[in-house]
Amino acid sequence: MTTTSTTGQQRDELELRPRRVTPTAGRAWAFAGAAAGLAGVVGIQASLQIDAVYDETYAGDAERIADRLGDFVPQLLALHFSMVGAALLMLVFAAGLRRRLRAQAPADSLLPEVAAGGLLLTAVVAVLGAGFTTEIVFGVSNDDVRLDPEFAALVGHWVGTIPWLWVGAGVTGVTVAVAALRHAAAPRWIGWTAAVLGGITMLFGISPLQYMAGFTGPVLVLLLGVGFAFGDRHNRAVG
Repeated sequence: MTTTSTTGQQRDELELRPRRVTPTAGRAWAFAGAAAGLAGVVGIQASLQIDAVYDETYAGDAERIADRLGDFVPQLLALHFSMVGAALLMLVFAAGLRRRLRAQAPADSLLPEVAAGGLLLTAVVAVLGAGFTTEIVFGVSNDDVRLDPEFAALVGHWVGTIPWLWVGAGVTGVTVAVAALRHAAAPRWIGWTAAVLGGITMLFGISPLQYMAGFTGPVLVLLLGVGFAFGDRHNRAVG
């Protein structure tokens, strides 16, 4: 009688205890990374078209440069939306990538934090790269307020340089490569892709050819996002 009562009491206590739920990790963060990379590609293409300070026809003439920028309002807006969008999406991607690498990286490894940090650095640069676009768009569109030509020339250089500083993405790529190839924290094909594009992007970023990182960095982020979204068995197993 006592045994039956005790067993029933234990069963009741077990039922009252909160059940441990195995956490699941979806792939939304990886899709965010793919979208961030795609947005970065769009932003770089928009920047390429804004040639007001690079066209020899307007070289050294701030007044003409300011007038020329008025022809690139659509490109300036595209640069603004794509770069800010890429920055916000990279925040999500950074958090998801950190969690993904921590799941299989060695205990106390710095790799997840460094990988996320590279994306956060790139996100900050992307926001800064679009920082002057609004003022220029309103300045060239408002006839009542005269746009300072020297400032316009500065912005012309700004949008052609700062958005291209994707060295942080290169750091992320190299870190993912180390995590994948040395510690099996990600599929090996993702590791090799990250090693090649990440290495190129980082080398560009630390060299005088730093703006070339804008060509490879967004593509790297795009491929990492696609890779973890569709080619990662760990995500498919728990997502």
